[in-house]
Amino acid sequence: MPLHSLYWFTQDLRITDNQALFASQNSETLTCIYIVDPRKFKALRWQLASLGPHRWSFIQDSLSDLSAQLHMLGQRLHVYYGEPETIIPRLCHQYHLNHLICTRLPGSDEKRQLRTIQASLPQLKIEQFDNYTLFEAEHLPCSTETLPETFSGFRRQAEAADVKEPLRQADSLPLMPKLFALPAIQRPSWVPIHPSCNTSFKGGETEAQRHLAKYFSGTQAQHYKASRNELDGWQNSSKLSAWLNQGCLSPRQLKFSLNQYEQSHGENDSTRWLYLELLWREYFQWLHSKIGTRLFHFKGLAKNAPLTSFYPERFKKWCHGQTPYPLVNACMNELRTTGYLSNRGRQIVASCLVNELSLDWRYGAAWFEHQLIDYDVAINWGNWQYIAGVGVDPRGGRHFNLEKQTELYDPLGQYRKKWGGTNAGPLDSVDAADWPII
Repeated sequence: MPLHSLYWFTQDLRITDNQALFASQNSETLTCIYIVDPRKFKALRWQLASLGPHRWSFIQDSLSDLSAQLHMLGQRLHVYYGEPETIIPRLCHQYHLNHLICTRLPGSDEKRQLRTIQASLPQLKIEQFDNYTLFEAEHLPCSTETLPETFSGFRRQAEAADVKEPLRQADSLPLMPKLFALPAIQRPSWVPIHPSCNTSFKGGETEAQRHLAKYFSGTQAQHYKASRNELDGWQNSSKLSAWLNQGCLSPRQLKFSLNQYEQSHGENDSTRWLYLELLWREYFQWLHSKIGTRLFHFKGLAKNAPLTSFYPERFKKWCHGQTPYPLVNACMNELRTTGYLSNRGRQIVASCLVNELSLDWRYGAAWFEHQLIDYDVAINWGNWQYIAGVGVDPRGGRHFNLEKQTELYDPLGQYRKKWGGTNAGPLDSVDAADWPII
């Protein structure tokens, strides 16, 4: 039977090293879509919208670039607004599409959506491809079920495993169905129009490849391990996470570029550490696939829930950089302004929320989800579990000494001055009985 395929783009916004797009060449016809889900803009879980202005701006850049790339291959990208579980069955019925192609994602929401689509269209052939991870499911060093309980166990197996080289770009793509019409609704009122964001990140595969080439053309990779913990500075880390996590760049492309760099410049602790970070990302993807919604449970993977609660005033002050801790305030101001925060900064503010403020870690994770331009569900929530002591950290959580962190990473106060990190005064305005604190 001829395949009339629908390619549902999600976090795979590129045309190179795209196994799903490559496989679509065997189809009789091909329709490419991206769906903007209204639920991402609504304050549902933890009273925060999943998708904030920084990432939404990055996604729009990425879609524009993807559309141009597909146009050069004789295709076009159709952007729909609505819930995938409704839109995809409607398109399949309307245009007699019998084949759904998409990237395999670890998220529990994404898996639920596919189950719902399959239930409404039992005859639909659904094919998923591992475009978002370094390893394909069948070539994973261990099965998902036997995934080690700690990263070190996974790392030992993964470092010995081979990674496939990236695929080239597809030479050509099948045409769209002759009668396929453009989406009738272009931009509903519920889609926010944000002003230009104050960020150095521009979305899209073109920009991802430019940044990747620039990063490995200099000496930054040779000094990554020494500079990665700096609080500020574009040069201090690879800054590739935003493109990786929207799929403008594949993990395999990054690994291949790293291999080429090591062949030309030699391998050292810093280049090995870059790969280690990529393996951390990989571990969290397969861990989410294994544990599902436990990634969002208060007690996570632990036997007991942490001894924290929720104090609205404390949480608001943390979000808006108004705590008694100047370094934390500076970090939160940078995050809110730019959508980005260094790895060290993320650990510091997360530790503060859990340990100094005694807040439910999930609200911090949700705030990061809303703000981060490089948000990834598995990495974000996995790292927050790690800090809170309910994840894969064998030490049972991390508590950073804020004074020591300040002395180590901002001894001259330059970062605090740049991002307005001052002591905002008392943490609470009322006591446990709700009486004003004078």
